[in-house]
Amino acid sequence: MHIVARYASRPIDVSDFENEIWNECQPITIEHYWSGESAMPSRHAEARICWSSEALHVRFVGVQHEPLVVSDNPRTDKKTLGLWDRDVCEIFIAPDPANPSRYFEFEAAPSGEWVDLGITFTESGRETDWELDSGLTTAAKLEGERLFVSMRIPWSETIPKPEAGDEWRVNLFRCVGPESPERYLAWRPTRTPEPAFHVPGAFGWLHFE
Repeated sequence: MHIVARYASRPIDVSDFENEIWNECQPITIEHYWSGESAMPSRHAEARICWSSEALHVRFVGVQHEPLVVSDNPRTDKKTLGLWDRDVCEIFIAPDPANPSRYFEFEAAPSGEWVDLGITFTESGRETDWELDSGLTTAAKLEGERLFVSMRIPWSETIPKPEAGDEWRVNLFRCVGPESPERYLAWRPTRTPEPAFHVPGAFGWLHFE
């Protein structure tokens, strides 16, 4: 499965949820559990991706019919490890399509909290770069029963600026609701026995237009 990332000729502020470029971007539905089974509509989400000369931009819009599961004392000045245990939207990207086992994990929560990590799968297991400093910024807002969450991932030596026509590996996720297997949604289901997102073999493709 392919996602097309439109090129934005102007920079996009991370909190600009209504920028007209989003109307030109491909809607990506997140409507299945990690297992591949259809998720309840009240937890569905949509993502759209574009890129500019400065960064990769991702906007999630989720259905939000239930109370948010967020920290009572959020910290937004540094990454929040364990964020995946609460409500969060995530994108995993592998800039080298020949090596999807080396990828980057970006998370943004309704509280404004965030996480950026580097992941490498080796024969001995999964290695995590907890100190990754990608420059990720995030924003979020709740409007009625719609939750908006966005990320801005700047180009760097770690996440290099692509050329038009390049293709990366990618997956998108949403965690929503109290602890249960039904809180784990994926664009490309990982189909593991227990909920798990770290399955590079399940990644789809991100095409830069």
